[in-house]
Amino acid sequence: MVIKNVNLETVCGITSKLPENKLPEIAFAGKSNVGKSSLINGLMNRKSLARTSSSPGKTQTINYYNINGEMYFVDLPGYGYATANEKVKAQWGKMIEDYLHQSKKIRAIFLLVDIRHAPSENDRIMYDWILDRGYKPIIIATKLDKIKRSQVAKQTKLICDTLDVVDDTIVIPYSALSKQGREEIYDLLDAILGEEIE
Repeated sequence: MVIKNVNLETVCGITSKLPENKLPEIAFAGKSNVGKSSLINGLMNRKSLARTSSSPGKTQTINYYNINGEMYFVDLPGYGYATANEKVKAQWGKMIEDYLHQSKKIRAIFLLVDIRHAPSENDRIMYDWILDRGYKPIIIATKLDKIKRSQVAKQTKLICDTLDVVDDTIVIPYSALSKQGREEIYDLLDAILGEEIE
């Protein structure tokens, strides 16, 4: 996949009506500060189209990026930010739930988890939630550059065991610095687009 044109087309807040898109949607879910914006920027070859921040919980909207006029990257609100108040947490959860319930064009959901740690309770809830909606999440294990190469297999197994992933779940370790894992993600996106055309 070669990404040439990117446009932040729609931003939905808590009271917004979700768009009824005609193109396939690839959703990105993950807790705050897991590197979601960095992954999306890395895939789009843009430095800062998706907002990154040192203060977690920046994404409080659902952002739709039109990619090449062929698909949407849908950036869901980061969940699980510890200092957010309960009302805000509930709103983020409702936005994600509404999206998973209402969108007719979801073709894949990337669930981002930090490769350095066992997935959190929030990660497990989100994984099960996505499964319950009939989707099989693709796990992106972020922050690959923060661990030694010798630790990758062990940490990947820890993620799979903690989430109790279903058989044949795809897990892609990803580094925002070296972009390791990006080509594998592009291959998946090409396959998804290929299925749409058929």
